[in-house]
This record gives sequence, C-alpha cells and structure tokens, in this order.
Amino acid sequence: MNMPKKTPVYVTQPLLPDLQDFLPYLETIWENKVLTNAGPFHQQLEQALCDYLGVKHICLFANGTLALMTALQALRISGEVITTPYSFVATAHSLLWNGIKPVFVDVDPVTLNLDPRKIEAAITPHTTAIMPVHCYGQPCDVASIEKIADNYNLKVIYDAAHAFGVRHQGTSVLNYGDLSVISFHATKIFNTFEGGAIICPDAKTKLRIDRLKNFGFVDEVTVVAAGINGKMSEINAAFGLLQLKGIDAAREQRRAIDAAYRVQLAGVPGIHCLTAGEGDAANHAYFPILVGPAYPLSRDQLFGALREQEIYARRYFYPLISDFPMYRDMPSAAPARLPIAQRASSQVICLPIYPGLADDIVAAIVAIIAAPFTTTIDS
Repeated sequence: MNMPKKTPVYVTQPLLPDLQDFLPYLETIWENKVLTNAGPFHQQLEQALCDYLGVKHICLFANGTLALMTALQALRISGEVITTPYSFVATAHSLLWNGIKPVFVDVDPVTLNLDPRKIEAAITPHTTAIMPVHCYGQPCDVASIEKIADNYNLKVIYDAAHAFGVRHQGTSVLNYGDLSVISFHATKIFNTFEGGAIICPDAKTKLRIDRLKNFGFVDEVTVVAAGINGKMSEINAAFGLLQLKGIDAAREQRRAIDAAYRVQLAGVPGIHCLTAGEGDAANHAYFPILVGPAYPLSRDQLFGALREQEIYARRYFYPLISDFPMYRDMPSAAPARLPIAQRASSQVICLPIYPGLADDIVAAIVAIIAAPFTTTIDS
C-alpha cells in the first residue's frame, strides 16, 4: 500500500494560527513589558476559558504536571491515592513528587477509565483521595466515584488532561470532583505551547492555588506555604486567547475525521473503536482502536505496518504506568490485578487525528489496516 503523500503523518499536529495574527499580541507584550505574574493576557485567558468551558474558577499553569502536583498540595492530600495504571506517567508521577503512594486499580473494559467497582476493595485507612483520568476525553463514571468518595470521606482530583470542552449530561465534565486538572500541551486540542490549568469550585480554593503556584507569596513580604513556580507566561496566555478563536472550527474538523474513521473501519474484523457514552459530548482529542483476536495481525505487527508507510500512530498507553520501574514492585501494580488494563495496553493504537488531516490520508490509513483481508503484509 503506497501513501498518496511522501511526507510522514504523525498521530497529531499542533494547531497554529496565522503568524501575522499573533504579532499584535506580541507587540502589546513588548509595549507593556509585562511578561508573567498574572498579567493582562493571563487574566483575560482565565475569564475567556471560564466562559467557554462553563466553569466558575480556573487557575492557569505553566504545564499540566505542575497543575496536578499543586492540586494535590491544595487539598493537602497524603498517604495513599487510588488511581489508574492506564494513563500518561504524569498522573502517577505527580503523586510520587508529593510523597504519596499510588494504588492502582483496574479499568472498565468499555471506557478504559478507572472502574468504580474495583475502587472500594483498594481503600485502606491510609487512603485520602481518588485520582481518576477521563481517558481519551471519555468521562469517567463520575456519579459512582462521587458516591464512593462521599461514603469514605475521600477527595477526588480528576486528571482531565484530555477533556477540554467535554460535556457530561449537559455540563462540563471539568465541574466534577473537588478539582479537575487540564493540559494545554502542544499535542492537545487546545494548546498554549505548554500549559495547563486547575478548575476549582470556589474563590477561596482558587486563591490558595494561585498562592501555591507563586512560591506561596501572599504579598511582597509574606509567604504562607511552600509553593512552587507554576505560573503561565503572558506569551503563552496570549497564544491561548488567539487559539480559542478557532477552537470550534478545529473541533468540528476533528469530529468529521472521527466519523470518517468509524464509517471506513466498521467492516474490518477485529478492530474495535471506542464510543462516547450516552449523554456525553466528546472532543475527539484522540482516535484509539483496539486490535482484537479476530484481526490477523498482532497490535505490534499492525503498528509496524503503519510505520513502514510513515504513519506514526502511537500506542497510548503502552507500557502501563504500573509496568515502569518506579511502580512495578508495588503490590497494586501486579499484572494479575490489572487484567483489563494489561489487555488494552497490548491492543491499543491511536490513529492520526488533527485539523487539516486530509481525507485521502485517512482513507490510506484505513486501507493499511484493512490490507490483511485483501493482500498479504510481510510481518
């Protein structure tokens, strides 16, 4: 199978506006000489994101990992936190950096999110919180998780890195839990080059978080907490304001690509596409497929076949977090305890999806996946 273009196709591509549209923002920064410390663009972006996302309070950060680490500090989390092995490593790393022990539980076979049915059995006297992930932007079973948290007096911090603009039952999924943390990394559907944010429910919590991300300063001479430097710069905030103007068009392009994949892959045996839950509005940030037993090639053989044609799909998430050396000796990381996550990790491939991805490229990718049924791929 020959691709219609010779250039490599990556799993994602950053959405960049016209450079000329960004120059006036830079000129303003050069004129007022405010580069950081909650400058005017920073404040404008916070308000614009609250309005767009439908949330009450948002605290901008230099990146999502710093936001996760600070969210844990803001709620004074300690001891053990129940989380998922099926995520990017920053989820668990944020716990280790805070001296907290991650406790892994298995995922739901349909959503690949933390399985609420497995949470209660993992709770111990040392458990203080649950950190679920809205994997691929698919909302967790927020109602069940909230019920468990209330019964055991636990905090809930959602790693919502993938969930920009996702709605659940008519409201932003970011409004669930005690805090939600989102990423604005270059690979995300909305990016500020690097960036992230914490969504919080009240002004008092926002004030604490804003202090923690600025070294713990209250004023020029008063420090009330051992904070860090997590602030977003004015250049990142300005870029975010410009990006926000095109986000709806970008999401519509993603939706169309998602739909095209689903239609064209529908008849390929052994290929399973995840679907959004009833009442959920997806953001189409990722397009994962699971390569099941009915497919003639293994996941890694298909991954290799795509690479041979310069299609740089990714195996998100492989390996599992629990398989990395800093976690794998923990009792909760034992593969036998995580059979669904282990299976998903061995089957998943995320296909390219981003604004500007051409229809003929999508068709060629699908043709490579369907090729074992029409021809022979040298494996």
